[in-house]
Order: sequence, then C-alpha cells, then structure tokens
Amino acid sequence: MDFKENGVIELERELSELDKFVLDFVKVLENHASYVIISGYVAILFGRTRTTEDVDMFIERLDLTRAKQLYEDLLLHGFWALNASSEEDFFSALSENIAVRFARKGVVIPNMEVKFVKDYLDKLTLENKVKVFTRGGIICVSELALQIAYKRFVLKSEKDVEDAQHLQKWFNISEENVNKYRHILKEHGRI
Repeated sequence: MDFKENGVIELERELSELDKFVLDFVKVLENHASYVIISGYVAILFGRTRTTEDVDMFIERLDLTRAKQLYEDLLLHGFWALNASSEEDFFSALSENIAVRFARKGVVIPNMEVKFVKDYLDKLTLENKVKVFTRGGIICVSELALQIAYKRFVLKSEKDVEDAQHLQKWFNISEENVNKYRHILKEHGRI
C-alpha cells in the first residue's frame, strides 16, 4: 500500500470477493452520482480482519429522474434492491433519509447500504473523500481522520473502536488530526 498526496492511496493487494462486489457496484453508481464509502468496510479494505454484511455509503442527492436512471442501471447490471421494489420507492426512501440496500440478484449478503447526504457532516465526508486505487478500479472512502473520529467518539462500539485503532495505527494518523474532526463532530451535535 502506498499513501500518496492529495487524498490518493494505491492498494496493491489481491482483491477479496467483498472488494469485487464493491467495485462492481461503484462502477455502475459513479456513472450517476458522486459517492463515498464509510464505516466498517473502510477498515476491512485496509487490512482489518473482520466480516461485515453491508457496506455503507453516502451519495449526492439526486432528483427523481437521475434516481430512476441509477436504479434501472443497477438492476441492469445484476443488482436488486432489498427494500425498494421500484424506482419511486428507491427515490422516496432516500428522500426520507432511509437507506436502501442493494445486493447481487439472488443473494442478500453482502449488500450496499445507500443513503443520500443529509447534513453538513455527510457533505463534508462526501467532499473530502480519499481515492483508493485497487487492481480492479477506484473505490472512494471517507477521509481517514474523520472516519477514525466518528468511530471513536460517535459510534463507540467495541468493533468501531477497533476499526479506528487499526486505521490510526496503519496510517500513522496523529491524535491532533483526529481531534480536529472530534471538534467538528461536537460542533454539529454528533457528540
């Protein structure tokens, strides 16, 4: 793994089946919307050994026409929505800040948990993403210090704290950088 300047990481390891699933999904998604992957998969992508049933992501807000196009394109590429039976259901759920889950046809796990950005912090996450260049394509993930702060100070479960510790140690991210985001999270009522 090579951490470059300007929010770019080159990841040279073999891709897992989960990585391939994520790449297949984002290759369709990026034709329709800007996205950022958040939460547990970020730590898994960078070598933390644990499982997950879902991969969480924010996407930019779309109007109904663009949302319908995204939904149709995902279906065309072999995905199905677990909790949205039509384009209108998909758009309605996202507009009401309800995550919509997509999996490969015929399975439920793993799935992508898609949410519209809803507030300043979600937009900050989307705007400050890190591009990870893999052998199979690019995956955009949350800025790592923000990811660490959110897991440590907002989510706080044992699994989330371990994810944060893994990322902070692996990338040698300073406590000062993490605390910068801790203050932002506090200012916006997350802590």
